Amino acid sequence: MKVNLMHGAGGEVMGELLRTITNLKNNNAGGIGLESLDDGAVIPINGQNIVFTTDSHVVSPIFFPGGDIGRIAVCGTINDLAMMGGRPIALSCGMIIPEGFEIADLERIVASMDAALGECGASLVTGDTKVLERSALDTIIVNTAGIGIVERPVRDNGLAIGDRIIVSGTLGDHGVAIMAHREGFEFGDQIRSDVSPLWSLVESAMAAGEIHAMKDPTRGGFANAINEMARKSGHGVVIEEESLPLRKSVRSAAGMLGIDPLEVANEGKVILGVKPEDAEAVLEAIRSHPYGRDAAIVGTVVEGSNVVMKTAIGGERFIEPPIGDPVPRVC
Repeated sequence: MKVNLMHGAGGEVMGELLRTITNLKNNNAGGIGLESLDDGAVIPINGQNIVFTTDSHVVSPIFFPGGDIGRIAVCGTINDLAMMGGRPIALSCGMIIPEGFEIADLERIVASMDAALGECGASLVTGDTKVLERSALDTIIVNTAGIGIVERPVRDNGLAIGDRIIVSGTLGDHGVAIMAHREGFEFGDQIRSDVSPLWSLVESAMAAGEIHAMKDPTRGGFANAINEMARKSGHGVVIEEESLPLRKSVRSAAGMLGIDPLEVANEGKVILGVKPEDAEAVLEAIRSHPYGRDAAIVGTVVEGSNVVMKTAIGGERFIEPPIGDPVPRVC
């Protein structure tokens, strides 16, 4: 068996690869292990909790409606820290650049990274640059790692029976925007990537109520993320189809492209499992943020082991995790 593109797509096949390469029994160092396979690692140091995460970004195209590879690189790492409840402090950046790459494009990417960092008060503190022959690399690759500080870590496995599931905004925007742009469809400003740094939104949500679990629905989209949260918590989830926030333009474009908007990446959304008594207060806090205006309560955590969606016509269907990502190289 050999690695193929589906092993990096964020679905079930990627999960199998991660379980293989982490080899959980043998990859612990100093008592800090990989068992949770969460958005980041929590490292206790002298009474404080440090959150650490890393990500590599291979976006095609590198500039797209609503963002670029630089903004995704920063936002992806900021958001992984935020999903753990971590306040972003510092990021590193490693770039692998093909020869012949336009300096003007590089300047544009760096400026975009700086703007995203400014939104959340974090800093880029170290980095590395490599240049390869054009025959060895067809486009730029950006790696970012980040550290943050958290008082009470939030895990993606903490869903409890009765929790309300909240999504912070419309789903499928990023993946559909990338795919439509690749295929040459012009939708003007109707379909744009949602790529955004979410720390200030998450901070407001945590201050408003008790959050048991968080996850950003990146590769594999909402379908993959909610299934992973349910599986790790050992509970089921019931989703109300009519409550899911989806732009009409995204739904229409996804239909034209033959993809499910629930299975494609988002780069500026969070899924939260919230204590039922606090759900309305948390929802109000999220909606008061510019990146959370379309937030909605979409479901409930129940006994069981599946994610089930109650459809608009009164039926039910399983929301299954995708095998792979229908839109590769999007983040």
